[in-house]
Amino acid sequence: MTEIKDKVTFLGNPVTLVGNEVKEGDKAPEFTLLNGSLEPVTLADYAGKVKVIAVYPSIDTGVCQAQNRRFNAEADKLDNAVVLSVSCDLPFAQKRFCAAEGLDSVVTLSDHRETDFGQKYGFLIKELRLLSRGTVIVDQDDVVRYVEYVSEVTEEPNYEKAMEVVKSL
Repeated sequence: MTEIKDKVTFLGNPVTLVGNEVKEGDKAPEFTLLNGSLEPVTLADYAGKVKVIAVYPSIDTGVCQAQNRRFNAEADKLDNAVVLSVSCDLPFAQKRFCAAEGLDSVVTLSDHRETDFGQKYGFLIKELRLLSRGTVIVDQDDVVRYVEYVSEVTEEPNYEKAMEVVKSL
């Protein structure tokens, strides 16, 4: 598996991303994640829709919670698009947070079992076995149209740029 160095820091310290870095124009790699009912979910389950993949390390941190709240609010405004909220958290933790916050427009998906998404999209932090923060926009034809690997994991993604891309599709 490829290692990506010098792209991301966590609390100012460099970390190693494991996997294949995706780029705009790439065919989106298929993945398997778990939903809140522990059922497998794949990219193909969202065929024909624009996919906003919001990637984050842990639902138990303030920045990740803010990211989920913001993407939930954005999801309410989208037609023919779905926001997939992806982390290595257990599905139970994701579901509990969203229920407590009343977030019902994002689809939480867990990469905890096999880190399949993290490796195929280059978001897996080797040193922590968590996902880095970022956003991937995949169009209706499963082509990657936008990718952001947030350079400092403790900072929020560029919501405005991501939503601009979604609205253009």
